[in-house]
Amino acid sequence: MNQIPAVPPTDSTFHAARAMRIAVVSSSWHRDIVDSALQGMHTEFARSPKPPDRIDSFDVPGAFEIPLHAKKLAATGRYDAIVACGLVVNGGIYRHDFVAAAVIDALMRVQIESGVPVLSAVLTPRDFHEHDDHRQFFREHFVKKGREVARACVETIANQRALAALPID
Repeated sequence: MNQIPAVPPTDSTFHAARAMRIAVVSSSWHRDIVDSALQGMHTEFARSPKPPDRIDSFDVPGAFEIPLHAKKLAATGRYDAIVACGLVVNGGIYRHDFVAAAVIDALMRVQIESGVPVLSAVLTPRDFHEHDDHRQFFREHFVKKGREVARACVETIANQRALAALPID
């Protein structure tokens, strides 16, 4: 288990104690499904021992537009983390593979370049069909993924704050 040694109060420990602020960028494509992730996130954040004080939500047309929005949000310095939510479906051509890979790669680059954690609930189901059974299945699946990404978000912010509080040798 990783344990961070106690350190005297400093500017970085003050940073560790400040409120969490999270941005959520969601694609509007298949909103009825993607919004289920938001529902799951809000439920999980509310159950957290230290829930975020501020969650700002932003909509973009599709998953492809999420990384640029995330990059601009990261550049503001306002957010401790950014969560991306979207659904990239297989429409019968291979384009979805390229879109999904481009989105995930770009989100990783935003995270690495900005230093702001970017978490993803951008999913690409192998089989998705526009009928009620699949839509209901994926709505329920996105609730689960929303809860999972919320837990990962809170834990990642805590880990980042603990790293910032480490003494400088």
